[in-house]
Amino acid sequence: MTGRLVLVSTPIGNLGDLSPRAIEALQACALICCEDTRHSGKLLSHAGIKGVRLAVANEHTELARTDEVLGLLAAGSDVAVVTDAGTPGISDPGARLVRAAADAGHVVTAVPGPAALVMGLVISGFDSTRFVFEGFLPRSGRERTERIAEVAAERRTTVLYEAPHRVQRTVTDLAAACGGERRIALTRELTKLHEEVWRGTLATAVEHVAERAPRGEYVVVIEGAPAASDADDDAILQALHMALAGGADRRAAIATVMSSTGAAKRRVYDLALSIPR
Repeated sequence: MTGRLVLVSTPIGNLGDLSPRAIEALQACALICCEDTRHSGKLLSHAGIKGVRLAVANEHTELARTDEVLGLLAAGSDVAVVTDAGTPGISDPGARLVRAAADAGHVVTAVPGPAALVMGLVISGFDSTRFVFEGFLPRSGRERTERIAEVAAERRTTVLYEAPHRVQRTVTDLAAACGGERRIALTRELTKLHEEVWRGTLATAVEHVAERAPRGEYVVVIEGAPAASDADDDAILQALHMALAGGADRRAAIATVMSSTGAAKRRVYDLALSIPR
């Protein structure tokens, strides 16, 4: 009988969110793969867990740790995977170990628990029946422009993660792509003492983040794009010209205008083709 790879969700801020089942699973493992042994060591100490070895398996070392993990599983030992906060594999390491263990025929299971994206979504007040999780946006370049354009055109609620020192730029870029009237929820320090949820339009969000020093990791939740509107061809062409003049390429401009006008993709695409490169 082989061992199991167990993904264990850990608190995103409040240590009281570590479940009894998570404590039991961590205590029973021969090895706990983590991002930072100091951080996870404090968590284990808080939970009263002793005698379990910790090993670093972060974005740089996860692949190198695979052979050791597979060897333990083959010998019948359970191995746990945790991250600094939340659920392993969600914008954090863990996915490569899961693939390797599954490909080798080992059992992969999980102890569910905290996930910042889920908490941010459900307290945003936006539609949670269908949503998209984008994680962290690219920091710069064409890939960032295209991803933001995709968010602008997305009809489902979109959830993003963002670092405090980049949130002002991201909110500004989203306002330019989605239009100032699109609603947004900015949540930060979730489950912690200074938890905060701010709701408003993207236009007022730009002012909000400019007026105060951002602190803590953010979960950003954006309302889905509106339904189709009655924008005429002249309005669509004007919006396309503005998007292109702002530095967007043709593909990104089409996505942005689809979002801001609610016009169908084929209609916007055909009008975009009429604009000389």
